[in-house]
Amino acid sequence: MKITTQQQLDDLIATANKSNTIVLDEDLEITFDCKIPCNIKAHGNITACNIDAFDITACNIDAHGNITAFDIDAHGNIKAKNIEYYAFCIAYKSLKCESIAGARKNSFHKCLDQEIEITKEIKL
Repeated sequence: MKITTQQQLDDLIATANKSNTIVLDEDLEITFDCKIPCNIKAHGNITACNIDAFDITACNIDAHGNITAFDIDAHGNIKAKNIEYYAFCIAYKSLKCESIAGARKNSFHKCLDQEIEITKEIKL
């Protein structure tokens, strides 16, 4: 699913279920900076510019800018410039970014299959 307008994004947000979650069985591509006032659970990949959402769960998350969320769970890879989260950020295969930080004192981030790669300039 490719979202290119705010109206398309608003229509997608309107599909959130009772637990305030958008559930997708496909990839999600958003072509502009977005703030999504709910959770996103994609059984495919998420690609966007800057993403600001509640909880984000996907196979792979590729942000051409920054990711801001409560919790982030990628069953594959996460690649972004800066990642800010509330409690946890987990990538199974790889996690590449310029910076990563949690808001809680005991928050944590981890990549299960390899070390987190912090670079001076992430190529997206």
